[in-house]
Amino acid sequence: MRKSINFKGIEVSYTDHGSGACIFLLHGYMESGEIWEDFVPLLAGQYRVISLDIPGHGRSGSWGKEHSMADLADSVELVLEREGIHKVILVGHSMGGYICMEFASRHPEKLAGYVLFHSTCFADNAEKKANRDREISLILCGRKRQIINVNIPKAFADINVDRLESQLKRCQEIAHSNGDKGTMALLKGMKMRADHSARLADSSLPLLLIGGEGDNYIPGEVFDRLLQMAPHASYVRLKESGHMGFIEEAEPAAKVLLEFSSGLFP
Repeated sequence: MRKSINFKGIEVSYTDHGSGACIFLLHGYMESGEIWEDFVPLLAGQYRVISLDIPGHGRSGSWGKEHSMADLADSVELVLEREGIHKVILVGHSMGGYICMEFASRHPEKLAGYVLFHSTCFADNAEKKANRDREISLILCGRKRQIINVNIPKAFADINVDRLESQLKRCQEIAHSNGDKGTMALLKGMKMRADHSARLADSSLPLLLIGGEGDNYIPGEVFDRLLQMAPHASYVRLKESGHMGFIEEAEPAAKVLLEFSSGLFP
């Protein structure tokens, strides 16, 4: 079921499937809630699954020049309040993981646990900030297609680019459907986000880290750094995935997520 709620003067869209304890999915940059459409059924038989169109992408609106991670975390909180959900497992893919970390820092009491799905707790370094600015410049010059043609194939493990051609093209279609204004607002928000290493290292919240052995965006040494910072975390490295494990290895990823979620709710 698709629903919407007003936040900061715009409509925020989300889908709601299944029943029971809630798993809340946050997609990545240049994606939308549609990116999870084949993954949600793998979870919804056992849980209520809410998937947000992060403001600036999908069917959700955009309110200004920058969508801060704090504001985006507040949009998640508003949906939870509207739905009467007091405890949730928050799952963040890539950019969604940045929002997840912000939410975990601001509202830890509302989390039964959280999941970084091909994501990190770190702020952008100088190189990444420069790349955000470069992408904003390309969008302003009408060259968003160039970003999509590079970023989306790179998100899949090299071994999956041909094998999952139809899924890759669908991801490109979703990326093209997102408006320029919202895309730039999210780029600026990611560029200015805070570092949440201290939150990640706090063992008081159950944490699951999911990585891909073929991830071109989060290489093995970065994933290892996360594990060193959070020795309490459950983790898995998907052997045949890049940055899109919920597509590249959907069933193994769902199994890990379900196993992690089991027993976290009273």
